[in-house]
Amino acid sequence: MTQPVTLYAFPTPNGVKVSTLLEALEVPYKYQRVSIFGEVKSDWFVKLNPNGRIPTLVDPNTNTTISQTAAIDYYLADTYDKERKWSYAPGTPEWYQQLEIVMFSMGEQGPIQGQANHFVIYAPEKVEYAIKRYTTDIKRIYGVLDEYLKRNSANGPYFVGTHYSIADFVVFGWANRLDALGIELAQWPHVQAWYEKFKQLAPIQKGIAALDEETK
Repeated sequence: MTQPVTLYAFPTPNGVKVSTLLEALEVPYKYQRVSIFGEVKSDWFVKLNPNGRIPTLVDPNTNTTISQTAAIDYYLADTYDKERKWSYAPGTPEWYQQLEIVMFSMGEQGPIQGQANHFVIYAPEKVEYAIKRYTTDIKRIYGVLDEYLKRNSANGPYFVGTHYSIADFVVFGWANRLDALGIELAQWPHVQAWYEKFKQLAPIQKGIAALDEETK
């Protein structure tokens, strides 16, 4: 019998990338809420993740502790998605395209949107140059995401191939928070159509709601 894995996370885009995939894969898990406002730097957590950031996953079934959202999602797919319902098998063309989009999201979408969030929402003073720089670039990035979906539109509203994959889960985490910047997805019709359909899936709804709880 599979023992529950433990997800150390917080209700952030990065946490959602993992909780939603866990729900989709139907992997039993316990949710341990770790506040990003100081607790992530606690000695006990840094022992699990030297970077002191969420999410982090501990899997007693394989004696694996792993951090970084994309790495966690690839680990979960390789370990628990043997039928590849939510991912693609290594070595296939779809696997490499999945990797391409995940790396694009991790290297551009997440960091740039995170910086935009900081300067628009959290910075103690409004720096117009920084706000313009990051909000302009995030619009460029969503234009690229729209093009990826457009090129695969004959297969459905998926980033890769003929079904949802890790790429969709990773992109969704930040897309689900874009409205915080006052930017509407409607200007990218392929992204908007994909987002509206993906968000209605039961695992996505459950994964978002799970992170609002203290434990699971």
